[in-house]
Amino acid sequence: MENSRYLIIYLSILLALLSVAAVLVLRQAFKTRRTEMTLSRLQKKLTSGQGEAIEYYELGSLLLDKKLYGQSATYLKQALKHLSDSEADNAALIHNALGYVYFSQEQLDLAIREYKEALKISPDYVTALNNLGHTYERKQLMSQALEAYEQSLAADPKNATAKRRSESLRKRLATSA
Repeated sequence: MENSRYLIIYLSILLALLSVAAVLVLRQAFKTRRTEMTLSRLQKKLTSGQGEAIEYYELGSLLLDKKLYGQSATYLKQALKHLSDSEADNAALIHNALGYVYFSQEQLDLAIREYKEALKISPDYVTALNNLGHTYERKQLMSQALEAYEQSLAADPKNATAKRRSESLRKRLATSA
């Protein structure tokens, strides 16, 4: 009698865990399918040369998520070329994404150039400031990295990444002085 009660509890727990796992797998499958359909649709449209800047950016971002950096860079550059004057604010997003592509390929000088382009357009663009700081860190340019993180904190005082990295850099610079 008591063993059957434990068996029922065990089977109930197992069934609940399997149900949760099935839901998570199905959700991920639908998300992947949706992404692949969008990717396919955009590639078909853009290879015929009929796209707008936002579509080139979207395709470049999807390829960036898939870690297809070369292809992503190509479409992001196309997005910059197709920007209209009314979409100039979006150029900062594209330059930041292109900077991330270069950073991911260890082309740090190109990444820095793209992040600075993004910041020329939008000086308080916190993500670009954080990315610039991280790139400077990777290049071992700690004082420039600290400056970028401090600018990021000036734009967004609650920025946890900039707080954590700037505190770490201050400690590192203080011990090396």
